[in-house]
Formats: sequence, C-alpha cells, structure tokens
Amino acid sequence: MTFDTDRYRHETPGVHNRIHFNNAGAALMPLPVYMAVKDHMDLELNIGGYEAQDRARPAFERTYDAIAELINCDRSEIALVENATVAWQMAFYGLPLQEGDRILTAEAEYAANVIAFLQLKQRKGITIDFIPSDNTGQVDTDALEAMIDDRVKLISITHIPTNGGLINPAERIGKIAKKHGIPYLLDACQAVGQIPVDVEKIGCDMLSATGRKYLRGPRGTGFLYVRKGFMEKMDPPFLDMHGAEWTEIDRFEVRPDARRFENWEFNTSAVLGLGAAVDYLLEIGIEPVSRRLRILADTLRTELSAVAGVEVHDIGAEKGGLVTFRHMDKSADAVKCYLSENKVNTSVTTTSSTRFDLEKRNIDELVRSSVHYYNNENEIDRFVEILKKM
Repeated sequence: MTFDTDRYRHETPGVHNRIHFNNAGAALMPLPVYMAVKDHMDLELNIGGYEAQDRARPAFERTYDAIAELINCDRSEIALVENATVAWQMAFYGLPLQEGDRILTAEAEYAANVIAFLQLKQRKGITIDFIPSDNTGQVDTDALEAMIDDRVKLISITHIPTNGGLINPAERIGKIAKKHGIPYLLDACQAVGQIPVDVEKIGCDMLSATGRKYLRGPRGTGFLYVRKGFMEKMDPPFLDMHGAEWTEIDRFEVRPDARRFENWEFNTSAVLGLGAAVDYLLEIGIEPVSRRLRILADTLRTELSAVAGVEVHDIGAEKGGLVTFRHMDKSADAVKCYLSENKVNTSVTTTSSTRFDLEKRNIDELVRSSVHYYNNENEIDRFVEILKKM
C-alpha cells in the first residue's frame, strides 16, 4: 500500500512551521484531534460543562472502545487518567508489596519509575534489582530468568526507554513473568502509537501510556490497562465516589472494572481529543505507521553517523523512532538551542532520566531527535544540513 504522507502532512498544520523531531516529547496533533478538543470547548462555552459532557457521552465512551481495539483488550480493562505517570503510579502503588519483596527492572528504566521504587524501598524495605542488558543493550531475558526466586513480586519494564532507539523484548519478558506467576507492569509511554502493542501477546498484567506522544493526542491525557482477574489483587491508592460507591454509612463498594483507578473529574475535551487521536491512528493502521516511522529513524541514524563530529548512541537489537546523538564540540543544550533557532524541534536527555544505563555507558547527556510518520526525508536532509553548519 502507498503511504499517503502528503495527506497526513496536510492534516498536520505544525509541519509547515518547523521540523518537528520531538515526537517522543509531544507529537503534533492532526486537525481532527484539535477540532474534537476545540468543538467541545466551544460547547462548554455556550451551554455549560456538565451539559456539554452529557451531549458528548457517546464520543467519550468511544475513547474506551478505541483504546481497547488498539491494544487488544476489553473496554472494562481501561482507565482514563491525566497522564502516563498517574497511570503507572496507580498500578504500582496499588500492588501489595511488602518488606523483603524484590522488584526486577531494566538498566534503561525511566527515572520517574525508579524514584517510585526507591520511595517504596524507604517506606517498606523492598529490594530493587536491575536486570543486566545483553550486548545489544536490551534486557537480557536469560539473565532475567536466572534472577527469579520466590521473593520476586514484580517485573517492571519500560518498553521503549527515553534515551534512544532501544525496544525492549516485552513479549519474551511476559512469557517469563507468566511462567513464574509474577505480576508484570509495562511502561508503554513511548510504545503505544509507535509500534504494535498487543497486551494479550505481551502478557502484561498492567500497562501505562500517554496520549501526547506517538498517539498524537492532547497533553494531559493517558490511560491504564489492568487485566481482568488481576484487578482484584490490587488496592487503588485512593478512591472517590467515581471509583467506588458509598453503599452504607460505614461501607463502600469498589467498581468492578478498571475505572476504579479513575477519579470523578475529567477534562472532557481532552478525553475526546484522545479518542479522536486513537481513531485517527486506527484508520491509518499501526503497522504501516510503525513501519514508516522506523524507516525514517533508520535513515536519520545513517545520515547523522556520516556527519563529522557527531556520534549516534542508540542501542538495542530492535530500534524505534528515537534517535540520540552527541556533538563532540558542543553541549546537548547548545545543539538543541541552535537547532531551535533554525526551526527544528528536538530535546535533551540527561543522566538523571536513565541514570543506570547512561552512567554505565559513560554518557552524561544526549540530543534526542524523534520522528513520526508525518515527517519526511526532505526534513531529515534539512536537519542534517543545518547540523553540519553548526
């Protein structure tokens, strides 16, 4: 099939203003997503927030169905939350971890997750062990298998880390977790919308994701997946009258579905935007989207590697749309600022984002350029030429 890049660029006004290679930060919204948000805000302006939400109920509920279709689960297993951090934390802090329990995680694990591990280590005395990487940089699944004992109560992995390239073998990790009956939490913040994510194939019990990155949704949106049958093993960190019902003076009843992890107040316009973004992706198809953006990323790596004074630092046997590099004479911030002055969006990743991995590789900072399917080869050529002139 022909990939209609021209159409998707036409429906993405932002591509006409700058070269947007910061999709791993926040991708550019397509017009249908923007209009879903704007139209609902206009409705709130004219008839009121509660009344607008009542009218939007079918589209609001469609968001659950669209996400369930995208990741292959039941709508009852989806909770809509403010962002991926809230989603991940609702899962993690809802687990009954106790003193002496072990958490196994990856060397390239994201800082926010590790900080939560460390907090629970201080509070409850849990143990955190990092699974060694293999010679490609991804999680060594043989090493993971060898680390399993009866104290391991959670395997928590970032599917696609923040610091470039790597796609961890989530499905193989899931097979090990299932074999040993260990809960499996997958941070899919960078994965959903970038590569096919099928929770049945992966075998995770919990998955967190955001709307603003590769789904191309609005900021302030995210979702949590919790597998049926596993939900009852968790205790939501907090409940309100949305996640539970006050049934008697001294009793309450928790919802039977994943919405127990939500709270009562929603930014309805943002949820509608998220639903529109997922439907937009479903219409195109995640397979062609993933294939297209990974071809662009491979092209970008090749071209950057040929630039004098530039080193590409991506790892992994399988690589995605994040491309990280260093300039031998300029700081990452200086490169980012220079590119921004030339209307190119990138970001900087530092040791504090994935400390274990970057310290191991003796890297303190990297420029992160991240492509999406609406980018094109001409933008890559312009990006490289601008960098050469620095």
